[in-house]
Amino acid sequence: MPPRPWHRRMLRWVLLLPVFLFLCAIIGGPLAVAFERHPRFDTWREARAGSVEPAGLAAPAGPGTPAVVQVYAARTWGSRRPFAVHTWIAVKPAEADRYELHHVMGWRRNRGLPVVVREQGEPDLPWYGAAPTLLLDLRGPEAEPLIEEIRDAAARYPWQREYRAWPGPNSNTFVAWVGREVPGLGLDLPSTAIGKAYVEIDEALGPSVSGSGVRASLWGVASLSAGLEEGVEINLFGLHAELDLFDLAVELPGVGRIGRPEVRADG
Repeated sequence: MPPRPWHRRMLRWVLLLPVFLFLCAIIGGPLAVAFERHPRFDTWREARAGSVEPAGLAAPAGPGTPAVVQVYAARTWGSRRPFAVHTWIAVKPAEADRYELHHVMGWRRNRGLPVVVREQGEPDLPWYGAAPTLLLDLRGPEAEPLIEEIRDAAARYPWQREYRAWPGPNSNTFVAWVGREVPGLGLDLPSTAIGKAYVEIDEALGPSVSGSGVRASLWGVASLSAGLEEGVEINLFGLHAELDLFDLAVELPGVGRIGRPEVRADG
């Protein structure tokens, strides 16, 4: 059999290159995160106790300050750190001197408590030793009306006493659910927010997290979404990959965002 023309062989390798790079990212990204330099703790209690210095990302609070809505993410604790982040929402009405945090704490389920927590505190503390990053930063008149909507959505979260690290519902499921219920946030969660695609099967078709597009999901195990904020995103077994053409960026499993950073900020 004569050899294939050289241009056909080249085309085959060109088509295989993205697949190869994607597989390298799936393997290499989590490994790189696993070996990152960060504070080492023997137990989660030590990590929690050691996470006391704010990152300096929060807007000032107190008299004369505007309303603020912020969403944060930080790498999770333990063996899941290379793959996933924990996300949370912080709100502050105008003139208020304290932030109000909304997030899910999975350990509360084991004590018979609701997993959704609403508490006052510093919004930008490290999460069990992992530095937070800011995903959304809204201030002033745009943020003020969203605060009550966020509180109401958090109170209506349907999995108040349920928690599963994978495929969900987990902390990222909660923030994604609030994002869909409050489309004014325009929230785009990163590829490392494993659990964000979790929905019950009767809600398999619906809006994307940002509200700017649509998504189809099978319990978060497999999903496909497309939107102006998210771009096009595919998820298989919790491994999310996203192509964001408008912002010239890609997001890969374990790695997160590559390209232009995206933080929605107004005010």
